Amino acid sequence: MTDDGKMNVDIDPTEMRNVMKKYKKIKKYMRSPLYEVKRMDKTEKVVTNLLKELETVSEDTKELD
Repeated sequence: MTDDGKMNVDIDPTEMRNVMKKYKKIKKYMRSPLYEVKRMDKTEKVVTNLLKELETVSEDTKELD
């Protein structure tokens, strides 16, 4: 961390590109009618699993504080 409170972080551009591709595919899937139907049937797994993973990470982070 620098003196002015900003962090100096190096990000691999190819990895960032891969993350952005995955993000865009998931967002496109979430706008699709198929996602809405699966969500109503409660058979949707992709986004649900990501949200569960996020909750787990958030809880683990809170325990560290």
